[in-house]
Amino acid sequence: MRLRHIFLFFLLGMFVGLSLSGCHLNAKLKWLLSLILRLVYWGFTSIWFSRTDVASVTPWLAPIVWEGTFDSTVIDSIHKQQNITIATTVFALGKYTRFLKDFLESAEEHYFVGFHVHYYLFTDQPEEVPNVKLGEEHYLTVKKVPSMNRWQDISMNRMKILEKLIENELASEADYIFCLDVDTKFYGRWGVESLGRLVGVIHPWFFDAPRFIFTYERRPESQAYIPAGEGDYYYTGAAFGGSLKDVHHLTKTCREQINIDIANSIEAIWHEESHLNKYFLHNKPSKLLSPEYLWRDISMSSGRVKIIRFSHVSKNNAEVRPNL
Repeated sequence: MRLRHIFLFFLLGMFVGLSLSGCHLNAKLKWLLSLILRLVYWGFTSIWFSRTDVASVTPWLAPIVWEGTFDSTVIDSIHKQQNITIATTVFALGKYTRFLKDFLESAEEHYFVGFHVHYYLFTDQPEEVPNVKLGEEHYLTVKKVPSMNRWQDISMNRMKILEKLIENELASEADYIFCLDVDTKFYGRWGVESLGRLVGVIHPWFFDAPRFIFTYERRPESQAYIPAGEGDYYYTGAAFGGSLKDVHHLTKTCREQINIDIANSIEAIWHEESHLNKYFLHNKPSKLLSPEYLWRDISMSSGRVKIIRFSHVSKNNAEVRPNL
């Protein structure tokens, strides 16, 4: 066993020992010890696990998660002590229900394996939800929502639905939430290394592109407007997450900004993704996930992307989207 494993497991053992001993640690002290363990973990991994071919930290010192920048054994052990639950939302309206089987089956193979997961599936066709065998402590709740005529409306309406879900149901049900597109498939581990207070995923088309290439909303009339020369990264709208509190604030803010645009008869260039990028510009994510966590097409390749964990699947947009 390597020295770093010995040291980190020593700290973990000390935390578990104190928790199980007669010390009767209160909730705040347990939380503090857990936080210290996580800070120590990320501190040591930033030293011992490094890659010189990619940026692994942002200018505001948030970690960027790539293959080779974390130790799955250690970080799983740390989080197992917390008994956490990850809520995961997915929307499948109209012909997008065809993607559900691959999404759910691949998620059960790779997504937070060994941890509590609760999927919340929003669809206009509950009868089309496939019967997929879920792992232990994995649950699926299906919620019916109205059909919509424009895929842009489906996209932008997600923020309102997510805001209300967190407010009305998740406060006592989950610790973290991820919001994922359904026309996707998992190909590798997506685990607790992805958890953080506020998590954005770098868009696979722009992770190595100069900022002037980013497709931000450039019209000042839109609430999603980002001026030329501003911006840090270009984030995908197909995957984001974090703590319930932080994601609630994100969805509420984006929903409000979208409503202002609607009242002014303007629609951001990439809909809720444009508003998400504006939000992340002024509310920096505490953790970024590399394009490993949302690739564009499994057939694409890049020397710096050593593993594809999660990817959009190839599809004919004109065939599956209602108004194309």
